[in-house]
Amino acid sequence: MISYKQLQMRQTMPLDYKIQFTKSRIKQFYNHYERKAYIAWSKGKDSTVLLHIARQICPDIEAVFIDTGLEYPEIRNFGLDVENVTIIKPKMSFRKVIEKYGFPVISKEQSQFISQYRNAKSEKTKQTRWNGNKYGMGKISEKWKYLVDAPFKISDKCCDVMKKNPAKDFEKRTGKYPILGTMTEESKLREQKYLKTGCNAFEAKRPNSTPLAFWTTADIWEYIKKYNVKYSPIYDIGYERTGCMFCCFGITYEYSDLFSKNRFQRMKQTHPKQWNYCINKLGCGKVLDYINVSYS
Repeated sequence: MISYKQLQMRQTMPLDYKIQFTKSRIKQFYNHYERKAYIAWSKGKDSTVLLHIARQICPDIEAVFIDTGLEYPEIRNFGLDVENVTIIKPKMSFRKVIEKYGFPVISKEQSQFISQYRNAKSEKTKQTRWNGNKYGMGKISEKWKYLVDAPFKISDKCCDVMKKNPAKDFEKRTGKYPILGTMTEESKLREQKYLKTGCNAFEAKRPNSTPLAFWTTADIWEYIKKYNVKYSPIYDIGYERTGCMFCCFGITYEYSDLFSKNRFQRMKQTHPKQWNYCINKLGCGKVLDYINVSYS
């Protein structure tokens, strides 16, 4: 267990101390599993820094990139000259996922609750998802209850099908364990997991390492500048995060006005071909219209 005070202390350490701490955690994890570990490389800035650090102490560590077909071209085409990279793919396309399960909307949690309510096999499940459990937890937010009547499917399955399942298949096939570039500042869930296990979750159901967990975005950019690390040009055209292009998770929290654009508005300017496919061919436009999010 890690206390919140310990996390705060680690987050305020100077970069050089963080680098050494991260190296020690990578080495510990790598040696614990007798070199049967890999870097989950999304080609985003965080995992790129992670790979740069890891290969200083484990030069032959494998990097694994999941080619979902949903990456920005600047991500997909980045790092093609990097050695020892394995590319894996999901068994189902995004179009098939939304046809079978539904669109990823609002958040993973809310999409799951909405889907469970709409597909409930018992009245108890419906009541729990509508009103919460005895502690008032586990329910659809009042703000999003109207989505149970949406004229399209909603689901949280996309991440599982497109990313988690290919990674699990790879791990089962190779016996390797993942080292991830996630950070606690990204979400409360990641913070809670870190407080429970620390960087190396040896006892987790799916053992993994998150040696950058106590870093911040400012640390990542400081490291990139200090060590002249190459990174995807996607960040130089206004994107702060580089997840799947067509994902609607978190879109309602992105501020949009005359001076700033949400990811879909920006996509129309920077990637008009992909924007048209997403909005008009896949049907994301009708979803965004329904939740009152501008995309033009």
